Amino acid sequence: MNIIGLDIGTTTICAIAVASESGKVLRSLTAANDTAMQSTKPYERLQNPQKILDKCYELIEQLTAEFAPVACIGVTGQMHGIVYLDKNGDALSPLYYWQDESGNENYKDSKSYAEYLSDITGYKMATGFGGTTYFCHAVNGLVPENAVKICTIHDYAAMKLCNKNIPVMHTSDAASFGLFDLKSLCFDKAAIEKAGLSFDMFPEVSKGFDTLGMYKNNIPVSVAIGDNQASFLGSVNNFDCCILVNVGTGSQISYMTDFSEAPKGTELRPCCSDSYICVGSSLCGGRAFALLESFIRETARLACDTDIKSAYPAIDKFLANSEMPENPLIVSTRFCGSRDCPAERGSIQNLAVDNFTPQALIWGVLSGMAEELKSMYQKNPKHTIMIGSGNGLRKNKALQLLFSQSFGMQLKIPSHNEEASFGAALFGMTAAGLCKDISQAQKLIKYI
Repeated sequence: MNIIGLDIGTTTICAIAVASESGKVLRSLTAANDTAMQSTKPYERLQNPQKILDKCYELIEQLTAEFAPVACIGVTGQMHGIVYLDKNGDALSPLYYWQDESGNENYKDSKSYAEYLSDITGYKMATGFGGTTYFCHAVNGLVPENAVKICTIHDYAAMKLCNKNIPVMHTSDAASFGLFDLKSLCFDKAAIEKAGLSFDMFPEVSKGFDTLGMYKNNIPVSVAIGDNQASFLGSVNNFDCCILVNVGTGSQISYMTDFSEAPKGTELRPCCSDSYICVGSSLCGGRAFALLESFIRETARLACDTDIKSAYPAIDKFLANSEMPENPLIVSTRFCGSRDCPAERGSIQNLAVDNFTPQALIWGVLSGMAEELKSMYQKNPKHTIMIGSGNGLRKNKALQLLFSQSFGMQLKIPSHNEEASFGAALFGMTAAGLCKDISQAQKLIKYI
């Protein structure tokens, strides 16, 4: 028997087939999420939901045909984003994805939309949150006329795979929308209506391991979950002693916790059933390394008056044959700001005559990426192992070393490459009743 995990990411869409007995990834298929849509508003970030759905169908069809019988399909994807649906469950709008900056625009009383919404509701809202984007559209008359529901892109995909017309949203995603009561695990009707929004637009919420319906009438499809939680479930096989660091387009640090106030700069997020994870998120994350590569390419072009295709080979060669300098640069990689302070920017400190070099900058940026996530971590003596995920960390040995040294923990890398897809598959197994609980499903996780 085989299982499928689908992950709708910002830059790629991935589907994997997994052997339910061994946990071996039988096939991994990836399609570029090249569905970006142009907008006349420079702060909007849009993707085409129908094109995304078409890519999902193509991947699922290929895997279900090749690896039949398939016991279940688990779905995950990029959190925070919002799609408007009509009464038939069809998309009426683009996907306004998590990097949408509408909420940072000035609204009233010298406050942004996100700041104003936070003040009137008491919830900490940020730009890119589904609730913030909905508020921006509502006050400006931009909500599609026939819209009856809002949901994430993976809620939309899971619903369509089951041939349904009403989305169901897992608590792991509902919390990412904002205006969500973390203790009662439901959307806050009073806060939503205080903001002048329609509570009926928000979908039904599921907090457990539930199936949404059947693909082609015979394969159970689970309710979609957020990609942060999916990566956590698909990477960590011991909730008590492990933390997870993920470096991709963004980056996060996550660890299991009880229901309590999250440390400054972090969020408390529902994971599954009545469990929570504490999450610190960098808005730039792995993109900081990409910005560094671009800077070095531009420097080479300026100095040599010629274009180079990529600076990564040269950076990799340098890192493989060098160590952190004795007098390092101190680099803040908050180039895109932070959740608490969107206007914050990165910085370089400790510049001196002996370290004003590209080599020192490379080490400084990598160290800054690790230190930014460490600043969001509340030390717990139970935590002794760091699990590393995401291609930004998996493919960078120097960054792995810096994370391990910075946190003072052993670093383990999962043997499967697509942690979010794998976690979605494990969630789907549990929802379909193939495992008695998620802990049993996580025994399939292996490390390099």
